[in-house]
Formats: sequence, structure tokens, C-alpha cells
Amino acid sequence: MVTKPKDRLICKPLAAGEVTVDAPPEIVYRLVSDPVAMAECAEELRKARWIRGATEAAVGNRFAGSNRNGWRHWVTHAEIIEAEPGRRFAYRVRTQFRVPISRWEYDIRSDGDGSRVTVTNWLWMPSWFVPIAIFITGQSDRAGANRANIAITLQRLKARVEGRDWRRD
Repeated sequence: MVTKPKDRLICKPLAAGEVTVDAPPEIVYRLVSDPVAMAECAEELRKARWIRGATEAAVGNRFAGSNRNGWRHWVTHAEIIEAEPGRRFAYRVRTQFRVPISRWEYDIRSDGDGSRVTVTNWLWMPSWFVPIAIFITGQSDRAGANRANIAITLQRLKARVEGRDWRRD
């Protein structure tokens, strides 16, 4: 496993959620570690693309995300900081102007014949940027929004991996 040095987590997670999926960890990892495919399941992230020559999940690779909340749109950049197939995928998010925003982790473990997926999110933006982020995203309750978005995203991920019909509302 290759990882970057672990960020110092000096705060509690902002939001988390988990789901059991009827598929082995390797299959689940294949989806969660592909931001282009995950954008189809995510609630706020609407589109993702690999940048700086990256084409797959590997530590140090980067991707850009196009996000939306109602009529509001914004772009983020992410750097993969952990990529352990079948077990963990994590990345740091920043604005396109290099202001840090958050950290996301997907932990996957075997659970009977399937997998247990846990998503954890930390908010890591500087306090001076909080009012700007609220203005850009239109979301003053980031913890509540992320909890709700994680729950929706996990249900979509579960349906997609299990081969059931689903669609974004």
C-alpha cells in the first residue's frame, strides 16, 4: 500500500455514513475509487475528470469536480492521499484557488458475502473561508447537508453495485 503521510486530524468528522453492499470489497472499491463513475451516484458532485495526466486511482493523482446545489455551481480539485484496493480510498479537496476544504475517506471491509462501506468527511477549510463557502455553495448547514448527501450517495452506490435500477432525481 502506498499512502501520503496521514493528515493530522485535529477535529471530529463532520459527517459520516455507512451501508452494506451485496458485492465483494474489490468491486465496491472499483466504483468508489473512480471519481468519474462516482459522480453519477453522488448528490453534490455532478461531474468529475482526471487531471494532470491521471487516469486511475493512485496516491498523488488528482481529479477535478464540478459541483452543484440548486442553481449554484462550483469547481473543486482533489488529490488522492490513500488508495488501497479493496480497503480504502481517501482524498483531500481544495478550491481551484488552492484553499483547503475537506477530506473524504471510503473504508471498505468484508461483511459476510458482501461489503460494509463507511464514508467519513472532515471539513478542513480556514475559518475566514467559511462565509465565502456558504455564499458559493448556498449551504449554511454543511454538516447536515453532507450527512444527507452521504446517505443518498451510499444508497445510489449500493443500487448501482448490486445491479438494481436507480437514477438521480
